Amino acid sequence: MSATPATQHGLVIGKFHPPHAGHELLVHTAAATARRVSVLVLAHPDETIPLDDREAWLAETFEDFSNVTVAGGMDPHPIDYDDPAVWDLHMREFRAVLAGVTDEPVTAVYSSEPYGDELARRFDARHVPVDPDRALVPMSSTAVRRDPVACWEQLPRAVRGGLARRVVVVGAESTGTTTVSRALTDALRARGGAHGLTRWVPEHGRAATVTKLAEARARAALARDAPPDAADLHWPTEEFEAIAAEQNRLEDVLAREGGPVLVCDTDAFATAIWHERYVGHRSPAVESLGRHHPLYLLTHHEGVPFEQDGMRDGEHIRTWMTGRFEETLAETGRRFVVLHGSIRERVDRAMEAVDELLAAGWGVEGHQL
Repeated sequence: MSATPATQHGLVIGKFHPPHAGHELLVHTAAATARRVSVLVLAHPDETIPLDDREAWLAETFEDFSNVTVAGGMDPHPIDYDDPAVWDLHMREFRAVLAGVTDEPVTAVYSSEPYGDELARRFDARHVPVDPDRALVPMSSTAVRRDPVACWEQLPRAVRGGLARRVVVVGAESTGTTTVSRALTDALRARGGAHGLTRWVPEHGRAATVTKLAEARARAALARDAPPDAADLHWPTEEFEAIAAEQNRLEDVLAREGGPVLVCDTDAFATAIWHERYVGHRSPAVESLGRHHPLYLLTHHEGVPFEQDGMRDGEHIRTWMTGRFEETLAETGRRFVVLHGSIRERVDRAMEAVDELLAAGWGVEGHQL
């Protein structure tokens, strides 16, 4: 940020539907040349990306800029740059949102839009055109909404994290969930482009089990007792809550680093099923951490031999687990596909399901302006 700002209070107004690299350039430029910057997100009721999401994405993107404040509000009015009366309606909304941020007068309006001159005039401020020809960053929100995959590398990390389609592989023990999710990740990466960034979210519950079992065996050794097996471990509800919360955190971190599809080897929703299996009853606290992702892939136990790896104890309950997953997925309205056959057949069907999901659209088309 510049040591000697050229203006006192810079203003950036937009829909940010969604934010992209051009918006980043706009706000970065304002932050470098103004003592303080107010970024106003104005949403139309017909738009599909929630205002709260856009605010959160921008706040995260500029969290290291102490002089940038992000605020949002609704602007239901039509766009007509030639109608002074419509301008008055928009200005009313702009000023209302700005009043919630500061009463400091605006001294500069930063924009890359044709309406920048009039917007600055109405704030009695200087207009600073940043990239009106889109020569520095040839990108628009319309292009992102039309094809998020093609524009993926022009999206801030926070926006990638919000838009990434999270595909979750679930299933009973030793039904190939990790094998399928890993192979699905590799198949997506092989497509290259934005999909080459595809990330895989590991199952935190397994890592927690390894740690818990190692600690139990260490205590047993110190007490000169027989070493326990995985089946001897006691799992209180609060440990499942911690596992589910950590699973969500891992998702969010890796979604920001990856491509348009995030492959998850289980999720917090599945953790609640595992709680039911080990504790013997459901937990509202664990279930409340579950998210509603756009696609679940259920690996069926039939045709998959049970392999004991020293951590498993559920061969006798695989049929019940598969049925419980299928029942709960259906009850909660989650979109899911049951995978049968060989590993190759399961991965092929998983890829088909992912392609069907992507072909259905991203749900961000919304209000075109």
